[in-house]
Amino acid sequence: MSHPNYRLNLRPLRTPRGVSSLVGPHGVGASPGDKKSKNKTARGKKKSIFETYMSKEDVSEGLKRGTLIQGVLRINPKKFHEAFIPCPDGDRDIFIDGVVARNRALNGDLVVVKLLPEEQWKVIKPESNDKETEGAYESDLPEELCGSHLPQQSLKGYNDSPDVIIEAQFDDSDSEDGHGHTQNALVDGVKKISVCVHEKGKEDAGAPVTKDENTLMQQDTRALPEKSLQRSAKVVYILEKKHSRAATGFLKLLADKNSELFRKYALFSPSDHRVPRIYVPLKDCPQDFLTRPKDYANTLFICRIVDWKEDSNFALGQLAKSLGQAGEIEPETEGILTEYGVDFSDFPSEVLECLPQSLPWTVPSEEFSKRRDLRKDCIFTIDPSTARDLDDALSCKSLADGNFEVGVHIADVSYFVPEGSNLDKVAAERATSVYLVQKVVPMLPRLLCEELCSLNPMTDKLTFSVIWTLTPEGKIVDEWFGRTIIRSCTKLSYEHAQSMIESPTKSVPEQELPPISPEHTGEEVHRAVLNLHGMAKELRKQRFADGALRLDQPKLAFTLDHETGLPQGCHIYEYRDSNKLVEEFMLLANMAVAHKIHRVFPERALLRRHPPPQTKMLNDLMEFCDQMGLPMDFSSAGALHKSLTETFGDDKYSLARKEVLTNMCSRPMQMAVYFCSGMLQDQAQFRHYALNVPLYTHFTSPIRRFADVLVHRLLAAALGYREPPDVEPDALQKQADHCNDRRMASNRVQELSTSLFFAILVKESGPLESEAMVLGVLNQAFDVLVLRYGVQKRIYCNALPLRSHHFQKMGKKPELTLVWEPEDVEQEPVQQVITIFSLVEVVLQAEAPALKYGAILKRPGTEGLLDPQVEGGVRSRLSSRRTEAASLAQPSSPTAPPTGF
Repeated sequence: MSHPNYRLNLRPLRTPRGVSSLVGPHGVGASPGDKKSKNKTARGKKKSIFETYMSKEDVSEGLKRGTLIQGVLRINPKKFHEAFIPCPDGDRDIFIDGVVARNRALNGDLVVVKLLPEEQWKVIKPESNDKETEGAYESDLPEELCGSHLPQQSLKGYNDSPDVIIEAQFDDSDSEDGHGHTQNALVDGVKKISVCVHEKGKEDAGAPVTKDENTLMQQDTRALPEKSLQRSAKVVYILEKKHSRAATGFLKLLADKNSELFRKYALFSPSDHRVPRIYVPLKDCPQDFLTRPKDYANTLFICRIVDWKEDSNFALGQLAKSLGQAGEIEPETEGILTEYGVDFSDFPSEVLECLPQSLPWTVPSEEFSKRRDLRKDCIFTIDPSTARDLDDALSCKSLADGNFEVGVHIADVSYFVPEGSNLDKVAAERATSVYLVQKVVPMLPRLLCEELCSLNPMTDKLTFSVIWTLTPEGKIVDEWFGRTIIRSCTKLSYEHAQSMIESPTKSVPEQELPPISPEHTGEEVHRAVLNLHGMAKELRKQRFADGALRLDQPKLAFTLDHETGLPQGCHIYEYRDSNKLVEEFMLLANMAVAHKIHRVFPERALLRRHPPPQTKMLNDLMEFCDQMGLPMDFSSAGALHKSLTETFGDDKYSLARKEVLTNMCSRPMQMAVYFCSGMLQDQAQFRHYALNVPLYTHFTSPIRRFADVLVHRLLAAALGYREPPDVEPDALQKQADHCNDRRMASNRVQELSTSLFFAILVKESGPLESEAMVLGVLNQAFDVLVLRYGVQKRIYCNALPLRSHHFQKMGKKPELTLVWEPEDVEQEPVQQVITIFSLVEVVLQAEAPALKYGAILKRPGTEGLLDPQVEGGVRSRLSSRRTEAASLAQPSSPTAPPTGF
């Protein structure tokens, strides 16, 4: 069992300093009080609230016999007494009811559960609109499925404007999994994009959800008696404590001033209600907290759980530090990073000593004899305009026979990261760079990320290349892998490449292009981009003809105030042909490398697989589409893609319906994961569902993903550059598992960073108005996808000025009739019917807590929406707020790789 490191910058797989490795796993769940008097036995000892964990031997035996089941625990962020683990056979999730049954496990932990007797299983009424039958998801969606390969969040200045544009979201929206990250949480059985970091764990204030208030997705699938029960279980062991055991929140005094505990402890109340309330020693608290607690009412603290006894409702913790005022960007960001175990500390001296010490660094002369010299070739990068970590470059040379020599050239990071070095260890531990809205937490020191490894123009760089001979239709005639030296002739932005694509016959004016090295011309680069674009279109067309899937989901991009760092506006990032060009060749390189390393090392290849969708959720979605009269084919990834692209028209309503259905189709999708080929016996399990290919890996982003560094080492060994790696399949699988864990944490942090900035935007610039489409109807509320911002919100009837509301089913379709209170006594009440796919107008507005906002429905017939031409309808009133922002006054441009390939 691994234990988190309880330093401020957590590394999840180590034992905390000062905490015995024998301390039991600590858990989650909140209870209103430590009921000491009620829990005492006649002997004066406290009764156990939680069961003692089973022994490792019994757990091992139970898992072998099938009497115990293991899985990752997911706690519903809106109803934190409900938790779930996936069912191994893909059926409905196994339900874990309440904090006691959860037995001190935290969200994300790998747990072992024992099924309860059938009479204790959750009863699901077949005709109830009950949706609370599946687990609460956050980031466990395939982040690559989007097809919208976006650049990393990057800062981009426009002319002399003081404002900063954040170009895009998320580092890994690989089209390999069909969709990008959306902050999804299954709330009441429906995955919802939860936009506010302070919403997690609570119902919207003043708008409670009733027991039978549920959305449509799972209704009526349990008419048969055997479908009316959901298997329920209790946690008996924690195999791996994946949760960081750190939380952000607020300090409070204990309620009972006369108790012995009052003089020793304060109560820490986490912002995330899935984490228990925690006793913290008063000696850890500010000196005047006991006498002036109200002074700290809005101060955000970090606390780490160090123990949670069987006989206590509350955990025991240590206060790590005060972050600052809740609702401010930097304290909230540090809290998010800490909660998810992201190491954002400076690289220690022993790591920096591994870097080249004599600068400026130049390519050693001996490397020229070991590598193919491509410095004279026309090679260039295409990235976000202010990207600093340039992983990949492209080249395209016309051949006499009409074919093309196309190269993908990737920074040779493994050259600078010796295996087993301190630098290697810290990179392996971090496993990924983490991209926030305003900055990046790098996997490698900036000297490597932004200078030595980055393929900056007009400097000699070490690379690992895949070079093909391709026909104009993108068919592979020949293929070569090898170490190379390149000299990029220019750094194109996506905008530059797009302008070239859009001007096929006319040259782009020199002043509109970046500097190009004298050995090459703008016309030469333009011609290469056009040729690559032509082949990319063919490759893409063939991929989808061969059965690939892409689920486009909107990604928010922000405009930041240059001085304060606060968001001024936001818009949906546009994914264009220049993005697709880069995407296609990165996918091609990743697939080529996957086949090469698997051919040479069939037992020790690090690959990436994408399992098919969860059976139960897919069946529910199929039934839903059937009920709604939507001709969707879910038989394969390609069939689903074809349905989504061919079912809908181009009018506004059809596009909105497509967006909603795309969102629904993302719910059954599973995560793509790294794995070692020798650990799976059935090669059919190697397949990548969304790409519909037998083998795939990650090779193209080694500056920001450690998995790619491992793949580079495997490829080098396969080509005879080095000895085969001395690693057993199970050890490589552990590395793969760690990369998977850190990638999921990184995805979640990125989502929360976006949520934080959007919540601040609503607070500072709201209310914001938008059209929205209904995607779920409940008894007393309904869920909408807010089309302008790509976020999901729940709208509650009791928050609207209604005379009455009425829920009914028309056949199997839910319908909510709203009767609006007239604004004028002489007017008749206005009636509005809400069904799935209804198009409505909503208003997003800040609510009382610092970073919480809600959605309300606009009364039918009221004034139109804000001007969509103005930054997504938003213009921030921040001109007078140019103070107290030293740390963000000059936001550093995150190193922004082009895609997540």
